[in-house]
Amino acid sequence: MNFFRGVIGGQAAGPQPSGAETIQKLCDRVASSTLLEDRRDAVRALKSLSKKYRMEVGTQAMDHLINILQTDRSDSEILGYALDTLYNLICNDEEEEQDESEDAVTPIPVAGKHKNVSMPDENAQKQADDLGAQFTDTFIQDPEHVTLLLALLEEFDFHVRWPAVKLLTALLKNQCVQVQGVILVSPMGVSRLMDLLADSREVIRNDGLLLLQQLTKSNAAIQKIVAFENAFERLLDIITEEGSSDGGIVVEDCLLLLLNLLKNNSSNQNFFKEGSYIQRMKPWFEVGDDNSGWSAQKVTNLHLMLQLVRVMVSPVNSPGATASCQKSMYQCGLLQQLCTILMATGVPADILTETINTVSEVIRGSQVNQDYFASVNAPSNPPRPAIVVLLMSMVNERQPFVLRCAVLYCFQCFLYKNQKGQGEIVATLLPSTIDANSISAGQLLCGGLFSADSLSNWCAAVALAHSLQDNLTQKEQLLRVQLATSLGKPPVSLLQQCTNILSQGDKIIRRGSKVQTRVGLLMLLCTWISNCPIAVTHFLHNQENVPFLTAQISENLGEDERLVQGLCALLLGICIYYNDNSLENNTKEKLKQLIEKRIGKENFVEKLGFITKHELYSRAAQKPQPVFPSPEQMLFDHEFTKLVKELEGMITKAVHKSSEEEKKEEEVKKTLEQHDNIVTQYKELIREQDAQIQELKEQVASMSSQNEQMHTTVTQQLSQIQQHKDQYNILKLKLGKENQSQSNSQGDGSQMNGLQTEEITQLREELEELRRQHALLQTQLGDKDALINTLRSEASQTAEGSTGGSDNTELLKELEALRSQVQSQSAEINQMKTERQELLRRAEAGSSAAVPGSDGSLDAAKIAELESRLAAQTTETERLKEEGKSSSQSRAELEQQLASATSTVAILQTEKAKLQTEVQESKKEQDDLLMLLADQDQKINSLKLRLKDLGETVDDEDDLDARDQTDDDEEDEEDED
Repeated sequence: MNFFRGVIGGQAAGPQPSGAETIQKLCDRVASSTLLEDRRDAVRALKSLSKKYRMEVGTQAMDHLINILQTDRSDSEILGYALDTLYNLICNDEEEEQDESEDAVTPIPVAGKHKNVSMPDENAQKQADDLGAQFTDTFIQDPEHVTLLLALLEEFDFHVRWPAVKLLTALLKNQCVQVQGVILVSPMGVSRLMDLLADSREVIRNDGLLLLQQLTKSNAAIQKIVAFENAFERLLDIITEEGSSDGGIVVEDCLLLLLNLLKNNSSNQNFFKEGSYIQRMKPWFEVGDDNSGWSAQKVTNLHLMLQLVRVMVSPVNSPGATASCQKSMYQCGLLQQLCTILMATGVPADILTETINTVSEVIRGSQVNQDYFASVNAPSNPPRPAIVVLLMSMVNERQPFVLRCAVLYCFQCFLYKNQKGQGEIVATLLPSTIDANSISAGQLLCGGLFSADSLSNWCAAVALAHSLQDNLTQKEQLLRVQLATSLGKPPVSLLQQCTNILSQGDKIIRRGSKVQTRVGLLMLLCTWISNCPIAVTHFLHNQENVPFLTAQISENLGEDERLVQGLCALLLGICIYYNDNSLENNTKEKLKQLIEKRIGKENFVEKLGFITKHELYSRAAQKPQPVFPSPEQMLFDHEFTKLVKELEGMITKAVHKSSEEEKKEEEVKKTLEQHDNIVTQYKELIREQDAQIQELKEQVASMSSQNEQMHTTVTQQLSQIQQHKDQYNILKLKLGKENQSQSNSQGDGSQMNGLQTEEITQLREELEELRRQHALLQTQLGDKDALINTLRSEASQTAEGSTGGSDNTELLKELEALRSQVQSQSAEINQMKTERQELLRRAEAGSSAAVPGSDGSLDAAKIAELESRLAAQTTETERLKEEGKSSSQSRAELEQQLASATSTVAILQTEKAKLQTEVQESKKEQDDLLMLLADQDQKINSLKLRLKDLGETVDDEDDLDARDQTDDDEEDEEDED
């Protein structure tokens, strides 16, 4: 301890040791001392010397400090000193290096060294950065050292956890990729770092945010792990606790971390959207009426919040994810809140610019959001649409350049894939919809297009071009726009006025001679007439346009005019490619001949290539947003670069093709079109038949389902019938038992009550049979009485005629037999009558006895009701069976129709295959013909060469063409004479 008091505590007598010697002694003390206090004091001394003697401490003490971290885990104080020392060695931040800790020890003054220390210049800072990177490489050579730091993060002691967080942050700043790799493979490494956000000590939490910012840079795997460790929830909670946009630097750090997690990471973006975190962003953008006096931190926070919204709907994201986020932002009211900021007063200019850019990307390509934005009105008197107010800022040259670029981007996004919006903008230019009392978007665009400000010219031209992008209808509608140039002169079309600015030599050309203005007008004209033959015809109808374009292309102008030459070549090429040959003087062939004579095909193609070779072309082609460092560099539009890329190759081929090749191509196109038409007709027929088949299938399915339902209903009713039968039998048995018990209790007089229903029915039938037998016997008795009377009369006559004889005796015997028979039959009849009366009496007694019994009457009523229900259900069953039969028949008919339609489709597909085979054969025959023509040309050339070698004069094709041309001219002159 006396050594430390002499070396560190104060100046001792005699020669003082150098800094390197002191550091060496301290390192020896750290390595060899057995007392923890001695090692702690030595490490504290190294910490105090680590800033002044960074190189010496780093080279000599780093291994000892790492050893302290491994061996002295029980003492938090020595761990804190060691971590602080390592942080001083590795950190390159000047501000951090200038900070002194509370318990720092004053270093030894060394003569001749570090006197008059000044602020480090650039070279000194570079040397410090190199030194920090060198020590970082030394530290992370062994990945276990980083793992050791991650383990120290579990210590709750402030003097251990905070220096460990700062040291890891410094390591990530110096060697991010290597440290990220170690943390990624370390078990629970990211989870330990995420626990820092839950620390109650704000210093550790805030430095943990900085650590996570460095950790998540450009590493998608770590970003996903951090996101799934519930980072979004924790960060949004911190932002809310700190006051959202009114919060301090902590809110800024949280927003920066969120940007790291979401930017260019589709998985995290989807997780953020699915977790309903977009809805939690809406309160961030709630602003009051008084927006004056915003602090710089609030501006920064709100700027980052707007960037966070843009990350979710960036055009570089997948279209599906962007559309889903745009839908969520509209549904939760975030877009409405942004439009409120857009129309608010007192908002700082940079926030207003970023808000315009954010709204642009939220509505880009989303029809619902675009329609809502079109309905937003500015709080003015009278109210004006937000689009009109923004366009007023765009064409106003006193507005900031970045704001004008943002408004142009907003207008482009509003019209992107929005044909309805394009039609509304073009409609404000048509004569029938112009309102003289209000300012419209079309009037502002025309005013900007012909103003003296070249930037306004360019912006208005690009905005009008986006109103026509991929919309043939609006290109034709814009041809109707008429402009009044001056008093007393007839109005001219907008197309004519644009070409006048480019070609005439009055005051207009002096304004249009600026490269930016001419480029904007040429881009507008190229977009306007591309893929629109009617617009090409209107353009060529002006006889001055084609000579102006050829003159511009053929001239040898300066470097600045090369782009204008390329755009003129593109415009002329579009006139060739989309020409419908409706003008005799400006057909495709004549325009190509004009290029060959005046310009030259190779020169034309070279001038056309000036566009894509321009340095600003590739910058504009990268992303849709117009971002330019200065107004002078604002020359290309993103959508126009895509149009150039599409047309350049087609125009080059069209210029190089001969008339014969074009004729052949046209014939081939016509043939192909015919085949395509036939194929299209068959396709339509197949579609119709497919629709019919589908309809029939649906009908079959519906009828099948109905049939199944009917079968189910029949089955259910049969089961119900069976149940009712069972209930009926049970009631019969119950009724019989009750009647039997009643008959036993009432005695013989009421014996009929025990009779069952079946017995009663049987008795009734027997009674009817007895009645019929009685009637038959009565008839037979009457016949017998008549016969007896006849016999008596005959017997009396016979007795009077003769007194005796054998015949009379026989007759008397027969008469007696008949009498006995009649008597027996009469007795039998009387007996049957008696029985009949007895049966009637018994039946009446049974019915009269059944009346007082309530149970018997109820059972009889139930039996009657069940019989009626049984009859009804039987009838319903028969009806359902009949319907099932009819549905089966209709189903069979539908199946027959389906089979016929299927056969028709097979026939049509066979015919389609035949047609495609014929098309292929025709193409092959054309290729063979081309090969034969090429062979013949080669043979002709070889024969010409042989004739020339033999001394014969041979006329070349060029000479023949020249002669033919001369003969044609002479014939024309003769015809004119």
